[in-house]
Amino acid sequence: MTTDPWGRVDDDGTVYVRTSEGERVVGSWQAGAPEEALAFFRRKYDALVTEVELLEKRLRTTDLSASQALSSVEKLRTAVHEANAVGDLDALARRLDSLTEQAEERRVEQKQAQEQARTEAREVKERIVAEAERVAAETTHWKSGGERMRQLIDEWKAAPRTDRPTEQALWKRMSAARNSFSKRRKAYFAGLDQQREQVRQEKEGIVTEAESLADSTDWGPTAGRYRDLMQRWKASGRADRASEDQLWSRFKAAQDRFFQARNAAFAERDAELRVNAEAKERILEDARKELADIADPRQARARLRDFQDAWEDAGPLPRDERDRLEGAFRKLEDGIRRAEDHEWQRTNPEGRARAEATATRLRDSIAQLESDLEHAKARGNERRVREIEEALTARRSWLDEAEKALDEMS
Repeated sequence: MTTDPWGRVDDDGTVYVRTSEGERVVGSWQAGAPEEALAFFRRKYDALVTEVELLEKRLRTTDLSASQALSSVEKLRTAVHEANAVGDLDALARRLDSLTEQAEERRVEQKQAQEQARTEAREVKERIVAEAERVAAETTHWKSGGERMRQLIDEWKAAPRTDRPTEQALWKRMSAARNSFSKRRKAYFAGLDQQREQVRQEKEGIVTEAESLADSTDWGPTAGRYRDLMQRWKASGRADRASEDQLWSRFKAAQDRFFQARNAAFAERDAELRVNAEAKERILEDARKELADIADPRQARARLRDFQDAWEDAGPLPRDERDRLEGAFRKLEDGIRRAEDHEWQRTNPEGRARAEATATRLRDSIAQLESDLEHAKARGNERRVREIEEALTARRSWLDEAEKALDEMS
């Protein structure tokens, strides 16, 4: 019989392995020496050792899942328990026990990590859903809102998954928000289409009226009517783009036809009125020269009436000369009016009486102050002397002005 610390070969070639549970047969060897039999079965044991070492390394250096690790441990445990090999199978079993403990620890860690990941995923998707619901309920910027809703769907798809019930509940809310947004947008554009149709009909009426006025020669009222139509156009809102462009082209064409005709008529009339402007230039020049030499406002007024009659007889002015010439003639009229006002003020008896009364009061006041000044000097009251002298200076100045005014009225 040939023995080994972990097994033996019986004389009949039966090979045994020793474990803590006792000996058990692992095979039979008839082909050679017993030592060869033990070496053969030791190699089988070494193969098991290699598998255990590989599993230890995978568990230590990779992210092997706990379930995979435990499954591998159980397979190896069965293989070790049933192994037809000679070696320290109990040591391998203890190493497998250690691997089981490590795998269980990893299971706990992975479960915690999964729970944390699910929590984070739930928070991410709840945020996505909350924003989608806000967009669905509040936004009225449909283009940007639609783009944002699509982005949120993409973010949802890219986000990690949480537990199935939560995932389903959140997706139900997400889908409802998307549907709500789509319904609101469709309802808005349906209403907008109706509104635009109403605007189109209103602008159709505006254009029809504008076209009916295009050939009018009633220049003033028609121009005012076109301004009113333009205000109505601006206030009515916008139709759909195609109708808006087409109606505006018609409106502008009618408006342009009218105003071009009016401008041509005005230009023709202005050309005819150019001779009137030349006549009024001469009247204005003559009036300036003659009226400047007349000192008496009454005579100037009488002569001005002649010029005014001639001005009216000369007829209307072209538009580009009207403001300049009419303004210059009004300036002459204003000058005569101011001269008349000044003459009236100068010769007004009531005004002269008031001026004489003012001068008399000032002379009396000055005489009284001069008397008071003598008394103050006699008493040696210097402060009173200064006060009276200041008052005298002021009143003498006022008297000079009053006497000048009286001279002008003489």
